[in-house]
Amino acid sequence: MQHTRSRIRIWDFPTRLFHWALALCVIGAYASVKLGGLYMDWHVRFGLATLGLIAFRLIWGLIGPHYARFATFVRGPGTIKRYIQGTVRTAGHNPLGAWSVIAMLAILGFQAVSGLFISDDIMTQGPLYGRVDESLSSWFASWHQRNEWIIVGLVALHIVAVIWYVAVRRQRLVGPMITGNARPQDVPSGAPPTEDGPMIWLRAAIIAVAVTALVLWIRSLELVADFSFS
Repeated sequence: MQHTRSRIRIWDFPTRLFHWALALCVIGAYASVKLGGLYMDWHVRFGLATLGLIAFRLIWGLIGPHYARFATFVRGPGTIKRYIQGTVRTAGHNPLGAWSVIAMLAILGFQAVSGLFISDDIMTQGPLYGRVDESLSSWFASWHQRNEWIIVGLVALHIVAVIWYVAVRRQRLVGPMITGNARPQDVPSGAPPTEDGPMIWLRAAIIAVAVTALVLWIRSLELVADFSFS
């Protein structure tokens, strides 16, 4: 059921699945790179999965349900100002949160793409390492490392923002991203429920298959490097 007196469906299942899968991949990629060694293979896997998830979200942001579309939640400075002043209420991503979503997609997208072209010169390399010249690969490697701190900062800011909304504005954000449903008092009066159900899931599944094929194709382009010291 999408809409009742006590709840309104805001987040469709594919959007929620994307959100938590991306969180898992970010945590997994960070943990595996810190552990190093044989865990670096998992770092590459998490990076490729992140690339696929970002590609899915970009497409979903164009053809997904109402609240998942960029055209619905990305707004300019005027709307952001009115939101801060308390004169604008929104369902789904608020105007400030919308730009944090865009920033997260851009930063994580760059991290995933740059990882394709670099090597640790020990035993791990991205699938496209060796297909660009050394100077470009070094540039990607340098920014891949620097970007890690930007990601940590964005994630920390995201967590702080969620806590602030719950503690100060008494607005639940985590629950709706798990169940898909928001309380009527947390959305504007008359906000319509989002589309969700088998046809939406089928559309998402088709996109998921397409981006999975893309990632697997990229993985197949890997040139095996010789890391021997003989």
